[in-house]
Amino acid sequence: MHRVLLLLLCSLPALAEIQVGPALPQAHAHNDYEHTRPLLDALSHGFTSVEADVYLVDGKLLVAHDRADLKPDRTLDTLYLDPLQNLARGKKSIFPTGETLTLLIDFKTEAQPTYEALRTLLTRYDGMLTRFESNGIHTNAVTIIISGNRPREILLAEKSRFAAFDGRLADLGKKLSVSFMPLVSDNWNSHFTWKGVGELPEVQREKLKSIVAQTHAENRKLRFWATPDTQPAWTELRHAGVDLINTDNLPGLANFLRKSSLSDAGSK
Repeated sequence: MHRVLLLLLCSLPALAEIQVGPALPQAHAHNDYEHTRPLLDALSHGFTSVEADVYLVDGKLLVAHDRADLKPDRTLDTLYLDPLQNLARGKKSIFPTGETLTLLIDFKTEAQPTYEALRTLLTRYDGMLTRFESNGIHTNAVTIIISGNRPREILLAEKSRFAAFDGRLADLGKKLSVSFMPLVSDNWNSHFTWKGVGELPEVQREKLKSIVAQTHAENRKLRFWATPDTQPAWTELRHAGVDLINTDNLPGLANFLRKSSLSDAGSK
């Protein structure tokens, strides 16, 4: 028993190794698991949202972008849930300023069995997880949102959950509860032609502002995937009020957001 406990503790990143930078509410680590230190690199830069693609294989949720890259030791719990639980330790936030850490889980395998495996797994971490109920959201240190192959009808039928639904722009205006769909994500290239170089055409800038306004009017957050990963694009997304800015360049976006915040403060 003691040997098993020792092995488990040794497998977790030590608290001293987990550096959490000042929170950046708009920073989302796209395909976070592809970085040198999944989760830990994002946290060190202050990212408040990270994304993990998962496959259900022999009852385990394995993390990888492609099935060919799956490894039995790279599980959702070892890479993400265990380190986060180790860091949260009963607190309502892992950030000093109180933000929740959003873990966006992208299902790559069939929705229902993948969710059933996730739901069972999450019961081990209930003390740190945001709970979604029909009458509201009880925010905690870690907030789970499901993307990809989403079990829409199952989530709608559950009155209490540890995971919510990542909606699409087409879901707006349908009177879905915020506790079911707190986040809306969509493909940038389905709505915009700008590739992040030069000026964003004014017509597209106004369209972006309109989408942000529509999403925020329903008290939901907004994210686009496949956005240009450039500073001009980050500037437009930030100024428009997009809640989560996708990036593969963790230090680049972190430095941009911090400098932008300092610039905003200096101009007041």
